[in-house]
Amino acid sequence: MDFKELHDHSISREDLYALVWSMPMLDVAKKFKVSSSFMARVCTRLNVPRPARGYWAKISAGRPQQKVPLPEARPGDELIWSRDGISVEDPKPLPRPPVVRMRAQKISRSRSNQHSLTIGAKEHFESGRLSEEGGYLKPAKKLLIDLAVTKHTLDKSLSFANNLFVTLEESGHRVVIAPPNERFTREKVDERESPGKGYHFNSLWSPMRETVAYIGTVAIGLTIFELSEEVEVRYVNGEYVREKDYVAPKRSKHFSWTTTKFFPTGRLCLQAYSPYPVASWKKVWKEATIAKGLSSQIKNIVAELEGAAVEISHLVEEGMRRQEIEHKRWEAQQEIWRREQEERRVAEAIKKSKVDLKNIIERWAETNRVEQFFLEVERHASNLEEGERGKILERLRHARELIGSKDALDHFLGWDFPGN
Repeated sequence: MDFKELHDHSISREDLYALVWSMPMLDVAKKFKVSSSFMARVCTRLNVPRPARGYWAKISAGRPQQKVPLPEARPGDELIWSRDGISVEDPKPLPRPPVVRMRAQKISRSRSNQHSLTIGAKEHFESGRLSEEGGYLKPAKKLLIDLAVTKHTLDKSLSFANNLFVTLEESGHRVVIAPPNERFTREKVDERESPGKGYHFNSLWSPMRETVAYIGTVAIGLTIFELSEEVEVRYVNGEYVREKDYVAPKRSKHFSWTTTKFFPTGRLCLQAYSPYPVASWKKVWKEATIAKGLSSQIKNIVAELEGAAVEISHLVEEGMRRQEIEHKRWEAQQEIWRREQEERRVAEAIKKSKVDLKNIIERWAETNRVEQFFLEVERHASNLEEGERGKILERLRHARELIGSKDALDHFLGWDFPGN
């Protein structure tokens, strides 16, 4: 492989593997104008093994070293890295569920048995802002686990997420934040326990990219949020309090009124959905009570997600088929439109050419008529005295220059005929 011909801005997973095992990381980093530590993180992102410390010194000393083979790409792995951050399209086969139940994979976790997506998430959520309605947490960081909860339920939601993700991965299913080269869409969240009809706006936080579980190569989006319920509230001193919790002051009086608002319930909901734009699928699991949490349902949830992967795979295949049909229909319509445009253009060109030709003939006829006048003037001038004749002939010369050529060929050569 000629590494001099590598693109400066993007590289495939296989080419990166070949590159990092052909030269020290410092040299690899120089080719992309980044630091060696940054390039090492790129290798981690693309699941590309790299030489251990001291590898190149041993090679220089003439001690052969064994290369770590490139593992197969896992579902959700990035296959191409772009230096400028622009997502590079790479063709992917249709998502497929596992043929048989996969063996548990060895997952690299901390000693506390935490999933990587939940480590450090609490600090980011607690340091953010609160939503305008309900006090839902809105962290500043956008690449986080997909949660929409209040501070009161944050610990419980993270614990549930961790247990769910760990169980999924122990069943052989990878859980990650969707890679940037996937064209996924996140399902909208309606946190109301009993959604009504019509449009509902909430100011809940949403991540930059979806949290997905890969069942085989089928991605299933996962969102955990806290349910809200419509309750009667009283407006007191600039804020709303539940009417049942309101205690009227014994002495001082203040102006207040009651209305209804959606308040968080402390109960969680898991929303699983198809992130593929061509396939619509969604399922939710709600906590019936705070005491009876979702954690007790994790095994059933995992089993249902495994079954849903088959359905989503079929939906994606059908959606892609419909999309291809629509694309071909669009292309056919575009071809019809192009032909109609071309026919209109040709017809307009012919019409304009006819008009131009008639105008040329009319101008030539008019020029000939004027020339007859000039010849008559010239004939009469020949009978005048030399001084008078000179003046007339000079005027005649200027007049002819002003009128232009009377040659039919000159006029005809100026005609813009169809297809010219």
